[in-house]
Amino acid sequence: MRRFLLRHPFLLACAALLLARTVSFAQATDAAAIDAIVQEAVKAWKVPGAAVAVVRGDEVIYLKGHGVREVGKDAAVTPDTLFACASTSKAFTAMSIAMLVHDGKVKWDDPVRKYVDFFRLADSLADENVTLRDIVTHRTGLSRNDLLWYGSPWDREEIIRRIGKVPLTKSFRSAYQYQNIMYLTAGYAAGKADGTSWETLVQKRIFEPLGMAGANFSAKNAEKAADHATPHLLRKEDKVEAIRWLNIDNVGPAGSINAGVRDLSKWLRFQLGDGTFDGKRLISQGLLRETHSTQMVIPMDGASGVPSLSRTMNPETNMMSYGLGWIVQDYRGHIIVSHGGSIDGFRAQVVLVPKAKIGIAILSNLGRTQFPEALRNTLVDQLLNTQKRDWNALYLEQVKKSEAARQAQEKKREASRHKDTKPSRDLAAYAGSYEHPAYGTVTLTLDGGALVLAWSNYKMKLEHYHFDTFTLRGDDRLDKQQVVFALNADADVERVGFVEQEFKRVKSK
Repeated sequence: MRRFLLRHPFLLACAALLLARTVSFAQATDAAAIDAIVQEAVKAWKVPGAAVAVVRGDEVIYLKGHGVREVGKDAAVTPDTLFACASTSKAFTAMSIAMLVHDGKVKWDDPVRKYVDFFRLADSLADENVTLRDIVTHRTGLSRNDLLWYGSPWDREEIIRRIGKVPLTKSFRSAYQYQNIMYLTAGYAAGKADGTSWETLVQKRIFEPLGMAGANFSAKNAEKAADHATPHLLRKEDKVEAIRWLNIDNVGPAGSINAGVRDLSKWLRFQLGDGTFDGKRLISQGLLRETHSTQMVIPMDGASGVPSLSRTMNPETNMMSYGLGWIVQDYRGHIIVSHGGSIDGFRAQVVLVPKAKIGIAILSNLGRTQFPEALRNTLVDQLLNTQKRDWNALYLEQVKKSEAARQAQEKKREASRHKDTKPSRDLAAYAGSYEHPAYGTVTLTLDGGALVLAWSNYKMKLEHYHFDTFTLRGDDRLDKQQVVFALNADADVERVGFVEQEFKRVKSK
């Protein structure tokens, strides 16, 4: 047939035209189908605005914004609208280290202290052996401890110093425990190894070569952009409300990148390629593939501590692991490489299906939803032309069950409350300062007959719960958390339990 067509140029031209029309029709069909899928998900999850990029091979086949940047306003989401990418930033941090490995400046198994001399872990074995690979695969033994950075007054160096005084909750390299501060440390180390900073390294080695001109590293910069989304939360009675951007510069390498899907489409093309971009080699193909490879097993039966990674949320997955800035799992016979992102008022998802050469980026301006995961799976099913499932319904049902379980737990706690009890001492006896090696000082004062707790950048009133237990009220992040005081044999208030830590009273001089 090929020889026949070559001998008949007219027929060859007709065949080429037919092929072009077929490809064009297929792309139009894809776009229409994707439109419908995105709009259905946006409606199901009450998302104000979302943007989606889909790449097949080296071609962007879908690039579109849906909805509005802020509820109550007309400005539409575009492919260039800036959203918080949150923890999808981790893949950029891991890639920046991989590029330094490509240069011969670092090795994945180098000790962290080779680049960050003040870095420590509280366990002696972990402290002696911890490597760059350990801190980007969530296997140090540290649990999250996010309040050391979230809303805190401490800078990057101070946060890294403080986490070194927190006891490990698992033995070193024995378990997957998601840990943002280790990614902060990884980015900090990469900047030191390059003689610059994390921001300069990512800008120079990733953003500029890929042409990601709109991407930036700070909420401060995102809010100055003419085309940026506003974060939202779903409040009581299903009312969507706009909130303020949260600045997370102090933990930047773990999640502070902001971008639009046009820029992320270039990131997808690069990730699906061979380490080159527009003819220029940025990294070896082997090192690129290593970032997508299994490094640490993620348990799917509750042990990971991340609900979205559970088996009930991933019914088409048998095994899951963490790579280098990516989650790696099987899905309907394919390997998919992905990462989600979540920060106040924003959700994000970036996914690769390497064998099928498919990449998807999803950005949205409604926090605390499973919208990106439901949309990701629906789009992957569509693009792979595989069995369909109503992912919106499945995830919404799981969210409903989780909320019911949370409410049941609250009712159970309330049922066990000892009502009509009083504190062991007058409130003035609880006032004073309490210290923790990593978490610093908690100060309790009396104000208008009520105890007021001040810690980090938080200042909240306490309501008596029962006996020597009180409840925090006022701040969205810490609201309803309990504060428990402990007395010594002389009935002096000696300790206070707060944010899962124990603070010891500072004795008056």
